[in-house]
Amino acid sequence: MMNGAAAPEPTEAPAPSPQVPLDWRFSQVFGERGAGEDVQDVDIISAIEFNKLGHHLATGDRGGRVVLFERTDAKDHVSRKDAEKADYSISRHPEFRYKTEFQSHEPEFDYLKSLEIEEKINKIKWCQETNGASFLLSTNDKTIKFWKVQEKKVKKICEMNMNPSNAPANGSPVGSTMCGSSARTPNGGILKPGGLPLLRLPVVTSQETSLAANCRRVYAHAHDYHINSISNNSDGETFISADDLRINLWNLEISNQSFNIVDVKPTNMEDLTEVITSAEFHPSHCNTLAYSSSKGSIRLVDLRQSALCDTHSKLFEQHEAPGSRSFFTEIIASISDIKFSMDGRHIVSRDYMTLKLWDVNMDSGPVATFQVHEYLRPKLCDLYENDSIFDKFECCQSGDGLRVATGSYSNIFRVFNCGAGGSEVTTLEATRNPTRRQIQNPARPARSLGSLTRVVRRGAENTGIDANGNSYDLSTKLLHLAWHPSENLIACAAANSLYMYYA
Repeated sequence: MMNGAAAPEPTEAPAPSPQVPLDWRFSQVFGERGAGEDVQDVDIISAIEFNKLGHHLATGDRGGRVVLFERTDAKDHVSRKDAEKADYSISRHPEFRYKTEFQSHEPEFDYLKSLEIEEKINKIKWCQETNGASFLLSTNDKTIKFWKVQEKKVKKICEMNMNPSNAPANGSPVGSTMCGSSARTPNGGILKPGGLPLLRLPVVTSQETSLAANCRRVYAHAHDYHINSISNNSDGETFISADDLRINLWNLEISNQSFNIVDVKPTNMEDLTEVITSAEFHPSHCNTLAYSSSKGSIRLVDLRQSALCDTHSKLFEQHEAPGSRSFFTEIIASISDIKFSMDGRHIVSRDYMTLKLWDVNMDSGPVATFQVHEYLRPKLCDLYENDSIFDKFECCQSGDGLRVATGSYSNIFRVFNCGAGGSEVTTLEATRNPTRRQIQNPARPARSLGSLTRVVRRGAENTGIDANGNSYDLSTKLLHLAWHPSENLIACAAANSLYMYYA
């Protein structure tokens, strides 16, 4: 050491401070029906998506409609003086308002295959905004559409005649040879000596702003099977669409051509063992994407390796314990949804029973497993008979990566803390008063599948008791939800109603 200075003793890294549990509160609801009102099937929400900044929210329904909502409590509308008087971020909760809606898809019929194509919106993805206009992709089972939503100003005019005495004389018009005498223009207007024709100017009485949605492109005839995913690339130019057996790469500007980058279809369909269930681009690496399968595996693909990505760069899967296989093993292992974290470091996946968190740099197994439906394990036979076991629940992660959320039956969703040392588990019902169903449970990031007490009441086919002693109803399920990109704000769909909660 220089100057004989002693080397500093190594110090232990400070332990992470425990996170304060979030206090979730009801914020808003759109489309809630009164008691006894029937919900039409076409009104049931089938897709939810925040845009990149979280200022807009889009929902799609089974009737092929896309509804847009706009944030109204933007902080830039508050003066600095008012913001200093009170903590604005705490004193006001997020508020959205209905903006517009448009018919994205119509029911179709494929006469070659004698197949009816539903208008139901499967996925919505926001694209980059340009010149104040919003762009988004929406897809049903077969066709993807690219939409532009822009404000248009409509002016109302009540008067067209200007007072002749106010008409300016700015010199002779081009080609005029008059000198000191009035003449008529070719269209019959009066021309003053040495000046322009008398002007007829409109008088605007009012101005209205309307939103217009225009379909810019249609990407069709590229999938033989139902499209389950679309995902934008971080380059802002391309996106992928995935069905059961293939993933195609598109350029936003080219609608009549796509490139098949993943193909898992075997030569003989009898040899088919798994199908693609979800696919998503990495949030910042334009060459990386991930897709999940019905066997419970997630594959990471590098587009730089080859044009056809039949080989994966990484495989994430959890091996089952010996002797634990049953008839339902592969069914409940099927992954229904995957999402990259905002920083791209983790992937959250949802299968029927659990929510898993994966580190993209560690393919030996998930870093955390959260139990969602363990209380249903004794009822798997009944769930198979009424097709509930095939319900596809989505998942989402907070922008800071500290929490994950997913839906369940009885219109409830669960929020898990996945941060270091986190043990917070919150269960909320999609209702105006969510606190009455809020339950704080002990830590659940365990790898074992049998960590919960199984308490199930035999009886009615669609009702029972969950592990917390609460009754559940299989006929009401919360499949779709989305987390705001930068705030603790969750939007979720219960049938035709859109609920929002903040913490």
